[in-house]
Amino acid sequence: MICQQTIIEPVCISGIGLHSGERINMTLRPADAGTGIIFHRLLNNRTVDIPARADKVVDTRLATVLGDGDVRISTVEHLLATLSAYGIDNLHIDIDGDEVPIMDGSAAPFASIIEESGIRKLPRSRKFISIREPVSVIDGEKRVSIIPSRFFRITFDIAFDHPCIALQQRSVKITSESFRRELASARTFGFLKDVETLKAAGLARGGSLENAIVIDDERILNPEGLRYQDEFVRHKILDSIGDLSLIGAPILGHVRAFKAGHDINLQIVEKLLANPQAWQILEFSEEDLEKALQIPTPTFASEIALSKA
Repeated sequence: MICQQTIIEPVCISGIGLHSGERINMTLRPADAGTGIIFHRLLNNRTVDIPARADKVVDTRLATVLGDGDVRISTVEHLLATLSAYGIDNLHIDIDGDEVPIMDGSAAPFASIIEESGIRKLPRSRKFISIREPVSVIDGEKRVSIIPSRFFRITFDIAFDHPCIALQQRSVKITSESFRRELASARTFGFLKDVETLKAAGLARGGSLENAIVIDDERILNPEGLRYQDEFVRHKILDSIGDLSLIGAPILGHVRAFKAGHDINLQIVEKLLANPQAWQILEFSEEDLEKALQIPTPTFASEIALSKA
C-alpha cells in the first residue's frame, strides 16, 4: 500500500511575519497516522489547535487565513504547498505568532527544512481524492476547473496589464521533484502602489524586496531581478497547491485556472466537498500506481483495480 507520511525529526524555522513585521518561530514535529496537519497557536496561557482544513478558513483576501474563534493564523499557503508536494500527511506545527513567516517570499526555505528532517512512512494507507466528474467555478474573470486525471496537475494562466508580466501560462505535474525544481523558489509578488496602500493601513509591515517581487508602473524593483522568466505564474501554481491541500487528502485530478486566487481556490474546494458524486476516495498499492502512470487514458479508476476506502 501507499503509506501516510510524516517527518522524521522536529525542525525549527523562524522569520518575519509579512503583515505584522514581528519575528515568528515555528517548530514542525512528527505526528501519528490519521492526525492530519495541525497548527498549534502558542499563546501566553493556552494553546489553540487549528487543523489545516477548508472549514477552518476565515479569510482569503490577502492570504489564506485559518482560524478558530478569535485566534487566526495567516499566510499558510506556502508551507501547506510544501507539505502537500512532499507527501506529508501528518504534522504538528507549533507557532508563536498569528502568521506563518514569509521567509524569502517563496516555499524554498520550507522545502529545505523538510529535506533536513527527512520523511518517514507510517503504518496506515494514504487515501486519495480521485476526480470522477468535472467541477468548475467562475467568478467574474476568474475561473477554476478540475477534471479527471491519473495524477495531480495544475495548468495556470495569468493576465496582467503590465509589461513585466502580461500573459503567462505554465502546466506542472505536481511531484516533490517538480515542486523543488520548478515552483518552490518562485516568490510572491505585488505592485508598489498596493504595498504602499497596505502599509498605510498598518499591514505589510514586514514586506520588503527581501521577501517579495515588487513592481512599479514600468519595472521590477528587485535589484537581482527574477529567478525564473515566468516566476509570477509559477508562484500562482505554488499558492494553488497550498490552498487545494485544504480539501484534506491528495488530489488525483487536473486543475485548470485562469486569473485565480485564494478566494476562488477555496470555492472550488468547497464545491468539490459539497458534490461527493464528483469524486471518490481511493487507496492503492505502489504497484497499482506504477501501472496507472503507464495507462494512456484520462483516468485510471476504471482501468486498474483499486480499492474504495
